[in-house]
Amino acid sequence: MVLKDVSSARLSGRKVLLRVDFNVPMEKSRITDDTRIRAHLETIRFLRERGARTALASHLGRPRGKPVTELSLRPLCARLRELLEIDVPFMEDCIGADLPGFLEELEDGGLVLLENTRFHPGEEANDPDFSKKLAAPFDLFVMDAFSAAHRAHASTRGVADYLPAFAGFLIEKEIRFLKAVRDEPQKPLVLVLGGAKVTDKIGLVENMAGKASVILVGGAMAFPFLKAGGLSVGRSKCDGENTEKARYILKKTASMNVRLVLPRDFVASDTPEHEDTVTTVTADSIPEDMMGLDIGPATRDDFAGYIAEARSVLWNGPMGMFERPAFAEGTKFIGEAISRRTEDGAITVLGGGDTAAAAYSLGFEKGVTHVSTGGGASLEFFEGKSLPGLEPLYEKEGSESVE
Repeated sequence: MVLKDVSSARLSGRKVLLRVDFNVPMEKSRITDDTRIRAHLETIRFLRERGARTALASHLGRPRGKPVTELSLRPLCARLRELLEIDVPFMEDCIGADLPGFLEELEDGGLVLLENTRFHPGEEANDPDFSKKLAAPFDLFVMDAFSAAHRAHASTRGVADYLPAFAGFLIEKEIRFLKAVRDEPQKPLVLVLGGAKVTDKIGLVENMAGKASVILVGGAMAFPFLKAGGLSVGRSKCDGENTEKARYILKKTASMNVRLVLPRDFVASDTPEHEDTVTTVTADSIPEDMMGLDIGPATRDDFAGYIAEARSVLWNGPMGMFERPAFAEGTKFIGEAISRRTEDGAITVLGGGDTAAAAYSLGFEKGVTHVSTGGGASLEFFEGKSLPGLEPLYEKEGSESVE
């Protein structure tokens, strides 16, 4: 299938609804991380250069279908003005009565930021009436919010039933790099899995294990596997559901002759808050009163050895509680090992969410081929699922023209 990207659309003088993801972290109306805003700048600037009259739509937080002052997108206008060095007006409602007239008066290349789409209950319900109202003032729709593409909401999927739909440059980039690893990875492919829950990675393992030469499991995700193998994990994060899923994955990978590698040691403490009581313990002797909070030095070397042989790497989930310096070394070490493979020509892709947060926090984001902006979206993509927000962006068979 061929992706309909925005460069193929007629744009001059046309009214464009651009779906971005400005669901950024904020403290008291102050943006603490503008990474997601910056990710859309290429598409925004292209629309301006081509003379489109563009309205940016996004959600922020979970207002549950009603206006919440703290979740207004208004504070984002100031940051957009700084990044784009232009005036960016703000509309108080994404389907307000004033919007059609405003767009008619807006100059070619102009922008406007719309209020939080989730202030309306029809957004998350993908209500057709709300979708139609949202689409009504526009000539076409550009979807650029990959991180929201797994949600069938009005502003990500519903409006495409009423407008010609195109992919923005961020969507195009995400699909290009993620498909390179998912569909035809250069061999050998190494999967690096971490984070907290085995249950979150079941679909990814089922879809990707057959293409991988080895699966490296770190983070809190490792403890259910150790427990399934009969080891004590002390006070480490582990529950019955995840242990049962770990047993399933062990059987699944064994039946496929895929090697699954678990940590040999951990950096541990009696509690995450006590960084002064840190010690290194082996995986088969975690004290009952301690918890593993990062992979240990022997495991770091083991994992780096496998990564050094990879031609493709997919990493989803940090190796420890990277937010605390005492437990960040494992994640940083693996990030640096993956960066070295990138320098040697390997394709290296990081899933979004906590993995992306770790990359930016610890400074190795520029050393990998691609850091996805989508946590849940990238996970579902690698599970092989069809993402609702992407479906309308492909040319249908027999299609001969572009809007």
